[in-house]
Amino acid sequence: MVDELRADKGRGLPDWPAWCFMPMAGWYAVVSQGNIDKLLSGSRLPPHLIIDVGRLAAIGTWRYSQGIYRLDADLQAAIADTIIVGDIPSEVLFRLPEWCVYIETPGRTWCGDALHGFWCHLEFDVNAQRNELRLLLDTEQSLIPVPVHIGPWTVTEAIDRMASEAAKQAGLANLPFDKNPEQVQQLAADINPLISMLLYLCSDEPDIDDARVPGSSPSRPKPVKTKKGWRIFPAEKPRIWIVGGKIGAQLRQSQADLAEQTGRSVKAHLRRGHWHGFWKGPREGERKFFYRWMMPMIIGGGHD
Repeated sequence: MVDELRADKGRGLPDWPAWCFMPMAGWYAVVSQGNIDKLLSGSRLPPHLIIDVGRLAAIGTWRYSQGIYRLDADLQAAIADTIIVGDIPSEVLFRLPEWCVYIETPGRTWCGDALHGFWCHLEFDVNAQRNELRLLLDTEQSLIPVPVHIGPWTVTEAIDRMASEAAKQAGLANLPFDKNPEQVQQLAADINPLISMLLYLCSDEPDIDDARVPGSSPSRPKPVKTKKGWRIFPAEKPRIWIVGGKIGAQLRQSQADLAEQTGRSVKAHLRRGHWHGFWKGPREGERKFFYRWMMPMIIGGGHD
């Protein structure tokens, strides 16, 4: 079904951007098998199948590349501690190295449950013409889909927009939904570190490498021409990408150097990492937006 739906892109079906493997509407059609008669009569999928649409969209998309991103522990801690100030740099997220990625998060929790990692892919809502960041949280108890509306707004506003849409859909399905401002704030705080990890993968010149094939980098799988037309085949097995091996070593060295700084009039400290975005190119020509994570640095330590 995925091959057929993708082949009908821009023909029998509405077109969608190349950064989206297949819109949620396509995955909705897959999950709807066996419920076609109800859907044709105007009925909606039951809630437990609606959740499966979000789950299948992430895992089904990831299946074609199966990239697992393993961040250096010190780098992950530093990035998770980097607060996204102001609007989410949405244009950077369209540079995801693969249609769907899986980021490991050892030691992290979600609502008191162990969070092993999370899948992430980009969604184009063909009905609302809206761009979304879709997360699927891999917790000990269940797989939890979390949509994030991306645009020129903050993480908190993105979550608030998601909650408003959820309330709207719950109303259409005659289901109870309580949009709690405190829960929106808490969810935004919990999502912030995960988006920071994604931003690092999408930033300029991220430190990503494959220990088995040094010098390689992740990419989207290319279609293969078959007797039945062009197809994209699933990866044979998962591939581990080591993220931040070099930067992690630098962070540990910085911490070691900091520990040696004593007896100075200005106490040395490690400044928190931060995001830095800037435009490059002629003012009246084509300009490109660059986004980089500036790693923590020693301040007042007397080192270059």
